[in-house]
Amino acid sequence: MKNLYLTVCSIFILIITSNCLFAQDVDSVINIYGDQFQQEKIHIHFDKFVYNKGETIWFKAYLMAGFEASNLSKNFYADWYDAKGNLIAHTLFPVSGSSAKGQFVLPENYTFSSLHLRAYTKWMLNFDSSFLFEKDFMINQPPEKNTNSISPITEVHLFPESGDLVNGVNSKIAFLASNQNGDPVTIRGAIKTSSNEFIDSFFTEHDGMGSFVIDKINADETYFIFWTDQYGNPGYKALPDIKKSGAVIQVQALNKKILIGIQRSDIKTDNLKTLYLLAHMNQQVLSKSKINLENGSFALTEINTAEYPTGVLQLTLFNASWQPVAERIVFVNNHQYQFSPEINTIIKGENKRDKNIIEINVTDSVISNMSVSVTDAGLLREKNSIISQLLLCSDIKGKITNPSYYFENTEDSTKHFLDLLMLTHGWRRFKWDDMVDVKFPVINYPRDSDYIEIGGTAKGRAFRNLEEKDFVTLILVARDSSRQIIPVSIEQNGIFSKSGFVFFDTINVYYSFKQKNLADKTSIDFRTNLFSTPNSYIKAIDRESLLQFDSAQYVREQFFIEEEKRLEKIRSTTTLKDVTVISRMKPKTKLDIVDEKYTTGAFAFESKFRADIVNDPVANTYYDIFRYLQSRVPGVEITVPQQISASSPPYNITIRGDVPALYLNESYLNPFPDASDPINVLARIPMSEIAYIKVFNSPFILAPGGGPGGAIVVYTKKGDEKKESFSTIDEKKLLIGYTKYREFFSPNYSDSVKSFAPDARTTLYWNPYVLTNTKNHKVQLEFYNNDISKRLRVVLEGINAEGKLAHIEKVIE
Repeated sequence: MKNLYLTVCSIFILIITSNCLFAQDVDSVINIYGDQFQQEKIHIHFDKFVYNKGETIWFKAYLMAGFEASNLSKNFYADWYDAKGNLIAHTLFPVSGSSAKGQFVLPENYTFSSLHLRAYTKWMLNFDSSFLFEKDFMINQPPEKNTNSISPITEVHLFPESGDLVNGVNSKIAFLASNQNGDPVTIRGAIKTSSNEFIDSFFTEHDGMGSFVIDKINADETYFIFWTDQYGNPGYKALPDIKKSGAVIQVQALNKKILIGIQRSDIKTDNLKTLYLLAHMNQQVLSKSKINLENGSFALTEINTAEYPTGVLQLTLFNASWQPVAERIVFVNNHQYQFSPEINTIIKGENKRDKNIIEINVTDSVISNMSVSVTDAGLLREKNSIISQLLLCSDIKGKITNPSYYFENTEDSTKHFLDLLMLTHGWRRFKWDDMVDVKFPVINYPRDSDYIEIGGTAKGRAFRNLEEKDFVTLILVARDSSRQIIPVSIEQNGIFSKSGFVFFDTINVYYSFKQKNLADKTSIDFRTNLFSTPNSYIKAIDRESLLQFDSAQYVREQFFIEEEKRLEKIRSTTTLKDVTVISRMKPKTKLDIVDEKYTTGAFAFESKFRADIVNDPVANTYYDIFRYLQSRVPGVEITVPQQISASSPPYNITIRGDVPALYLNESYLNPFPDASDPINVLARIPMSEIAYIKVFNSPFILAPGGGPGGAIVVYTKKGDEKKESFSTIDEKKLLIGYTKYREFFSPNYSDSVKSFAPDARTTLYWNPYVLTNTKNHKVQLEFYNNDISKRLRVVLEGINAEGKLAHIEKVIE
């Protein structure tokens, strides 16, 4: 990607003089922003768009930074608000493979017709909150819930093309008409002067947007627009103030280039004789040029965008003193942002409860991380995709009615409407005054560069006599009685911390010290790095009173609700005869049962090797797990380091020459070169404490860098397998972890039981992690029809290792 930047930065429209030192300063500052303060973007794939009370909202979040999948954050936050702006739930999930899966259960007693989501990483909170992920959901409620609707009020916002109106310059002005909820409104009107002189007429062209031009606008005159909206309501508004002097940017986006007109006022101030044009995208400078207006007031130039990435390009015009005087954004689309998975139907179920099998085929030779939903095709469609969100919505402000529309075709009208969107939703990521003073953003929230960090301060007189290096052993006990035993180095002042923990719900933390006499003389204040529950900061507006329901979609949703009630009544009043079910599924082995007991999420996937240590009579004869694996798993090699110290690992571990990622109870162990080195941590666990081991082939996508060496996952015994009292003090600390996952239920109907258990599901299948790589580029997914749907919609979204995106929809009839 850096090579791409070097390539495009070498394309200059005009020769840049070498006598402008501040130009280099602006370059340096912007690039420092990109390198040190790169901002993240979020897209979330939901199983559907409209929900009923009590339903589960299933989702998969994708994170990007610049043009690539983000590796900045390991924790993802999702806050859920009701229609009045009250916080319902603060949820958080671990990020793996630049993505996170999760769910939210809508309360059974929810009374509003809308639900609001704000999603973010802690790093994103350091910057403009306008770029956090926001979404409103429609919640199905009886019609009487919306009888107290308020009358919409039309607001018209005016946007001069490059920021300001300048005297004597032909001025293009875009407008956006919307109601108080941000939904577009159609208007017609006229531009007039204060003396009622008619200038021109105007009308909305697309989703409340339009534009008009005033030739040689006069700063001594006052201009107004008068309009009538689609409801018949009149309105008027004065145009923004007109500057006596200044310069503007006029832009026309063409195929693989941008035509740019630079025009200044007739007043020849020294600062406007020489101008500088900077083009930048995603906090990286792509080109800069010098504009000479010494002998004229207009200059025409162009930028070759053939090698530019797809996205929102920002053009900033500076005067001779390098003060910004105009800005304009334009969308560059070179259609190089996609990879193309295929959705093939292997088995299509014709009747209710019939089995369907679809195959996802990714022919690219890179790792792909995707999610798939299957819903009733008659439900309301999502109007935003991973492509429109990450390439468009994440970089501009304001509500966009139908983002996906701008990527559905390449017609001239669509390009024109997209440019109207640029004019009315311009971004402002940089505070130029701060940049002139070389002031960087204040970082109040450090990056969650690892998973949960458990830290604390040990207090007590005994710490005055601590050795320079000492340890506290943390015993983390989950609600299911599973345990993690982690030694952590502690400083002389009693401060310690350890990151990389992954636990859900809550855990109890016990502790002990290397010096046994410390336990009775010490207390510990524990902390984590997780962002605490925020206050209610969504503006309290009556969202549901402004909802515009699609009557056909509402009828479809109501049909599902009534059908579910009818089927439930049948289920509760029908006495079924005894049914003998003949299972055709492959019987579970003992290893399968153990695997289900210990593994969750992607750790439950098929692996290279599995070992039930509890039921292996010879396991306890081995010195540690690595000696055990060396004798059982082909390719596992143990080598002794040339130099061994007290803090170094006893040996190095590789699988067929590559270093595997190491996990303890699905918590990633960071390879720090101290006494808590991952190999040390696992090697010190007695074999009698270990219950289960899994070894995964490469790549293992949950591991940092995609896990090129695969992974070794070790599980310790749960409380129901071995009861043991802790040799620690009696005090314990309760810590809150990630929101607990729920597994999506997908029924498996056999021929013998098709006739009972009524099924009115609207989401038939949801899989947040469909993974492919070079060796395995095909994945088959199996699901069953419900009792109602005749047409199904399959939606696939994803990102690959090169940062390319995919969005595919297919209807199965």
